[in-house]
Amino acid sequence: MKLSTKGRYGLRAMIDLAANSKGDYLPLHTIADRQGISERYLEQVFSALKKAGLVKSIKGAQGGYALSKDAAEITVKDVLSTLEGDISVIENVEYDKNNLLRHCIKINVWDKMNEAIDGVVSVMTLEDLVRRYREIHGEVDIMYYI
Repeated sequence: MKLSTKGRYGLRAMIDLAANSKGDYLPLHTIADRQGISERYLEQVFSALKKAGLVKSIKGAQGGYALSKDAAEITVKDVLSTLEGDISVIENVEYDKNNLLRHCIKINVWDKMNEAIDGVVSVMTLEDLVRRYREIHGEVDIMYYI
């Protein structure tokens, strides 16, 4: 499996939106400039994300895009599945009683790889990635207790 530019750029743009919107709508050109991605390309990506209900938009001078739900509720799998479709390493292989080696490889290699990938992307949220991004760049939120 190899992710397309659409999936890679889309995930970057969604993390950027989650990290920088603070609940407001962000113009797409702002994300495009910050990420070095063509605005026209992001328009196509965000069209798919909007259709899937992951983002919402407002047109006009004060318009832009915002997450449709909290970043903690949007998983990497949500984004990648929307933009890539099936993210399996290979297509589902039917059981073939005449080719047991093929079936053995399917259950011991391909299925286990798919489970591992799904185990990562299903639990990792945009919020997790924003937090990790901020930790790497020393932008950790400081909690004050009284």
